[in-house]
Amino acid sequence: MAKSRGRLYLWVCLAAALASFLLGFMAGWFINKPLQEAATSRSYHQSIQNIRRELVSEMKAENIKSFLRSFTKLPHLAGTEQNLLLAKKIQTQWKKFGLDSATLVPYDVLLSYPNKTKANYISIVDEHGTEIFKTSYLELTPDGYENVTNIVPPYNAFSAQGSPEGDLIYVNYARTEDFFKLERDMNINCTGKIVIARYGKIFRGNKVKNAMLAGAIGIILYSDPADYAAPGVQSYPKGWNLPGTGAQRGNVLNLNGAGDPLTPGYPAKEYTFRLDFDEGVGISKIPVHPIGYNDAEKILRHMGGPAPPDESWKGSLNVNYNIGPGFTGNDSFRKIRMHVHNFNKITRIYNVIGTIRGSVEPDRYIILGGHRDAWVFGGIDPTSGSAVLQEIVQSFGKLLSRGWRPRRTIIFASWDAEEFGLQGSTEWAEENVKTLQERSVAYINSDSSIEGNYTLRVDCTPLLYQLVYKLTKEISSPDDGFESQSLYESWLKKDPSPENKGVPRINKLGSGSDFEAYFQRLGIASGRVRYTKNRKTDKYSSYPVYHTIYETFELVENFYDPTFKKQLSVAQLRGALAYELADSEIIPFNIQDYAKALENYATSIYNLSKKHDQQLRDHGVSFDSLFSAVKNFSEAASDFHKRLTQVDLNNPIAVRIMNDQLMLLERAFIDPLGLPGRPFYRHIIFAPSSHNKYAGESFPGIYDAMFDIENKADPRSAWSEVKKHISIATFTIQAAAGTLTEVV
Repeated sequence: MAKSRGRLYLWVCLAAALASFLLGFMAGWFINKPLQEAATSRSYHQSIQNIRRELVSEMKAENIKSFLRSFTKLPHLAGTEQNLLLAKKIQTQWKKFGLDSATLVPYDVLLSYPNKTKANYISIVDEHGTEIFKTSYLELTPDGYENVTNIVPPYNAFSAQGSPEGDLIYVNYARTEDFFKLERDMNINCTGKIVIARYGKIFRGNKVKNAMLAGAIGIILYSDPADYAAPGVQSYPKGWNLPGTGAQRGNVLNLNGAGDPLTPGYPAKEYTFRLDFDEGVGISKIPVHPIGYNDAEKILRHMGGPAPPDESWKGSLNVNYNIGPGFTGNDSFRKIRMHVHNFNKITRIYNVIGTIRGSVEPDRYIILGGHRDAWVFGGIDPTSGSAVLQEIVQSFGKLLSRGWRPRRTIIFASWDAEEFGLQGSTEWAEENVKTLQERSVAYINSDSSIEGNYTLRVDCTPLLYQLVYKLTKEISSPDDGFESQSLYESWLKKDPSPENKGVPRINKLGSGSDFEAYFQRLGIASGRVRYTKNRKTDKYSSYPVYHTIYETFELVENFYDPTFKKQLSVAQLRGALAYELADSEIIPFNIQDYAKALENYATSIYNLSKKHDQQLRDHGVSFDSLFSAVKNFSEAASDFHKRLTQVDLNNPIAVRIMNDQLMLLERAFIDPLGLPGRPFYRHIIFAPSSHNKYAGESFPGIYDAMFDIENKADPRSAWSEVKKHISIATFTIQAAAGTLTEVV
């Protein structure tokens, strides 16, 4: 019995010791595990920060300058031999820099060129049909480029051919509201007339579409000094203003995201079915041609008809800006005749695609792409962006040579035929659509790095706001007077957000560059950054010599960025964005910023509707469901970010689940049916404005349904359309909120 009690006592002691050990072990585990995770997290973030600083410090202004000089020596229009040679040069350099791959990817797309044997021009003809004035065929060649060949003359790609003749009407900027003013207030009908419009304010393709809708038989475009000359600045080459002979080239398509006009929705490969040329998407049905302001002044000087309705219709030429139609006095029998002989041709284009394979998540892609093709030399557009992209790739290559490799795959792209309707980038997106939808984390655009030299400009998804703010705080400002301050500080000082003066302005994404297919069609989080003008004081459109022969290396070196430090800052920011997105363990998106943006956009569209308060009541239109969905999304975003702070970073499955929810959030705002009449614009929250492709519009379905609704023939049907799009937006936001809930 004593022996049995002794054995029992021994077992009790052993059990107590084991329990004590297990209790101590578990206590130590639960106490130390968060500390270990925190230490691991701190170490990882420190490593990320150090490597990013190493990447940024590798970038040099003199390298960007060298690339820009090299790439702008000759014209490189899409579809030409010179642009193919430039593609091969970039491919060779990418391989030399150490990328895992660099390949040429061809497509056969519809492009448009002027006829080399039949020049385009505009003429004034007398009552006998004799031409008494003709516009210039060419721009004056800048010094140093006299022996350069294959410079394409000014023209508007995808203009219809033709020689229409008729009375002329001046239509200001050819905006929707300009034609409303003519038709509704001034009782001026453009049917059967040729119209002349000044460039600026909106995308030129929208001008052409508006002219066609108004019944015009042709449209002449010109750059007025009021819009393309800064006060007190001389014309190029003595300054950076547009000379009187300069004429802006550019396509006049209304593709609405279709890419190649003959293969909408599908890649333009050899096997692809093609529409007939006359069925191509978005191609102008009327002739279009650009002229310089010297020639425009000679035409506008003779205009008759009423005076302009107000000062906003007047440029700065020495003319009255009379509306027409037709000429005045002894010139009243004279007409305008257009001569446009452009032709469309299926042409091979080439993208350059380079890759750095990810080490942990090779099936997750960060895309950094910008176009290569230019109308002539492309000193600013696009080659200031191409040079920056080249330096970014070179700097990533140096990291690779030291043994570094990103967590996720980085894809670099030199797109072709952007100037002809974003064709290279769109065709590649269409060819790889299934893969990109499943694997793409973000797209960062690398078009022109400068369009001015005043301050930074950022357009991006709300998901990227915090990352942009964070990175700009760690990059030195290149601005005079901000030598010891960050890029963030100079940006905030010069361009604060109108909604929140405590942060810099960030704009909505519209279109006009190669992010379009990735953001508007596929729902891949996207952003673009560049240096820009002073929006408060600089009233000229874009930059004065945009898309002319005068966009040279010397323009950039002498006037826009002599030290190349502005372009270096843009390179550092674009490169840092790509790096953080590729190498951060948790994708650095902030969904709560999206929630705040949705609240602002919902309030804005509701306030816009209040102009029609009585009609809202009469037709039973309510925004309550939309605000409710936005509230639910905000709560889901808040809950998601709380869970994100608690995720076990040592559990790769847990990390992957959260990252997938972050990656796919932008995709949740895509409606496969697209917007009305614009099936390739599928983002319900953002789209290019229907009235200006360059501008971004929030809740575009609702906005377009309400546009000019007071003049709709059937108010009941019109307000039903508004209710429909409120419903679609409500569902989409509610569904997006559902993607943020905890995975069970």
